[in-house]
Amino acid sequence: MNPPRSRATGRVTLADVAQAAGVSPITVSRALRGERAVAPDLVARVQAAVQKLGYVPDPAARALASRHSTHVAVLIPLLTNALFVDLLEAVQLHLRRAGYQMLIGITHYDPAEEEQLLREQLVHRPAGLIVTGFDRHERTRALIEQSGVPCVHVMETSDVPGQYSVGLSQAEAGAALTRHLLERGRQRIAFAAAQLDPRVMQRLEGWRRELQAAGLYDARLEWLNPEPSSLALGSRMFEQIIAHKPGVDAIFFCNDDLAQGALLAAARHRVAVPRRVAIAGFNDLTGSDLTNPPLTTVRTPRAQIGTVATQMLLRLMRGEAVTPTSVDLGFELVVRGST
Repeated sequence: MNPPRSRATGRVTLADVAQAAGVSPITVSRALRGERAVAPDLVARVQAAVQKLGYVPDPAARALASRHSTHVAVLIPLLTNALFVDLLEAVQLHLRRAGYQMLIGITHYDPAEEEQLLREQLVHRPAGLIVTGFDRHERTRALIEQSGVPCVHVMETSDVPGQYSVGLSQAEAGAALTRHLLERGRQRIAFAAAQLDPRVMQRLEGWRRELQAAGLYDARLEWLNPEPSSLALGSRMFEQIIAHKPGVDAIFFCNDDLAQGALLAAARHRVAVPRRVAIAGFNDLTGSDLTNPPLTTVRTPRAQIGTVATQMLLRLMRGEAVTPTSVDLGFELVVRGST
C-alpha cells in the first residue's frame, strides 16, 4: 500500500507522519528537532513512521512556520586548501547538532564573487553567516550590516565594536617563525608566498617586522607569486630562489604545500636541508611531519576556530549577549628537522 500523500504536492507531510505514529503533529515536530521533553517511546514511533513513509522535512515550510531559517551561509576562499576543510568539518558538526544546515559558498579570493554569493544567500534569509577575514568590498560589508543576520568572521581577529571574530594573529605567527629562524643563526631569510591573500600578507608583515628589528631586512628577499599555492609551485620557487639568491640561508614559505614542494626540489638538486638552507612552512598541513626532513611550521587551530565560531554564532542567533566579541586562539610553533 502506498503511503498517504499531500493532495497539493504529492509529498508525505508532517500530518501524515503524525497519523501513522498515532501522535499529534506538534509531537512529531518536537521529536524530529530532538527535544528532550518528548518521551523515548514516542520518538521511536515517530522515527519508525518517518522511515516507513519516507518523510523528508520541508525546510522552506519550517522556516515559514517558525519565521526562522534552518540554514547558515558559510563563505570560504577555497576547498582545495586543507585548512578550510578542517574548519568546515567543525562548523558542520556543531551546526547539525543544533538543527541547522550549512550552505557553502566559495569566493576564490575574489571580492566581487564574494559579494555576489552573499547577495544570493541573503535572498534565502539565512539564520547566520560565517565569513573569512575582513578584506572585502565596502558594498559587501554594508550588505552584512544591513541584513541584520548575525555574522562571525573567522581566521582573523578584530577589535572593531560590533564585529564578531574567531582566529589568530597572522602577523604575530609570521613574526614568531621568523624569530625562530634568526635564533638558529639564519641571516638571509627569504619569504616565499603564493596566492597573496590578506592573511599571507599579514604573515609577510610579521616577517618584515622581525628582520627590520634585527637590521637584516632586504626587500629583494620577498619572493611573491599570485598563483595558487601548490607543491609544484613551491618546487619551482625553491629552484628560482636558490638560482637567483645564492646567499639565502633560510626560506619561510607562506603555506606548507609550498614548503613540501621545496623539500622535494631540494632533494632532487642535492641541496642539504637544513645545513645549506633551512625551510619552514605555515599551517602544519597533512604530511608535514612525514617529509624528509620533517617540516618546521606553524600549527593553526583550524578545527577549533570552526568550533568556537559556530558556538559564538549560535549564541548570536538565539539573541544572547556574546563576550568577548573577538577570540584569539593563538598558534603553535612546531620545530622539526628542516630548520
